[in-house]
Amino acid sequence: MKKIVVIGSSNVDTTLHVKDFPKPGETINATDVTTAGGGKGANQAIAAAKSGAETYFINRVGEDSDGGYITHQLKSYGVDTTYVQTTIGAKTGHAYITLNEAGQNDIIIDHGANYELTVEDLKAASDLINNWDCIIAQFETPIDVTTSAFKMAKKAGKVTILNPAPAIDKIPADLLKYTDIIMPNETESAKITGIPIKDNSTLATNAEKLHLLGVKNVIITYGDKGAYISTPDVETLVPAYKVDATDTTGAGDTFIGYFASNLNADMSNFEEAAKIASRASSIAVQRLGAQPSIPTEQEVKQAMEDEE
Repeated sequence: MKKIVVIGSSNVDTTLHVKDFPKPGETINATDVTTAGGGKGANQAIAAAKSGAETYFINRVGEDSDGGYITHQLKSYGVDTTYVQTTIGAKTGHAYITLNEAGQNDIIIDHGANYELTVEDLKAASDLINNWDCIIAQFETPIDVTTSAFKMAKKAGKVTILNPAPAIDKIPADLLKYTDIIMPNETESAKITGIPIKDNSTLATNAEKLHLLGVKNVIITYGDKGAYISTPDVETLVPAYKVDATDTTGAGDTFIGYFASNLNADMSNFEEAAKIASRASSIAVQRLGAQPSIPTEQEVKQAMEDEE
């Protein structure tokens, strides 16, 4: 069984369901309001666990009721929460999502206790990091903590996956030096490289720019068009499965969790792992919510068998 550590954020997601996004200055009515667990880190951990990997999550929540809700949700999906700690005096992270009828969303984050994660928290989990297969992190927790975690992981010969989201203009070189795989979406990649993505050619240019920053293996997720892979051994666009999207929230996180869980230690099956991750995402976007939408390993296997 693959063993994965996720360092990252957990949020409670409040989703406003609307016909379409409001224009500046416009007041509109929501057709519904729903609440579910979220946060890129928690979503990716749950995706890895539901895909069959043994998964630990390193995170901080607040001392409010939302913190208990998050921990309960993670456990219910099979994620080990031994290293999810409570920060006294802080509130749990929260995301406010507007979801339109086309399944597109925009998201505003109140990071809360997620930014209270420290290097000391990592040291408490050092044996865990040193003895597991793969470590995943994003930018919804302090970057210095992620850098320290990746240094520890690489010293132990583990695979490191960076999801640079939310995107920043300049990723510290010290972090990229310890990153095996970088996995932005097309918007995040364009912000990092300064090159807008419009087609396959600009996808390739973005990937090359990310290589020049020091990362050998690149995956740029490209919404309903697929995922662009660029490694020393393969460069291709893995097409997305064509489905009617209901809610794209958490689709990228589903892809990352499933990809990490299915990737061989020597990365020899990079493209195949991406295809499995793409199939998982295609199921997730047909359902509402980030975490509730993530499919099980059996659902993904069945969907892939049905297509053969």
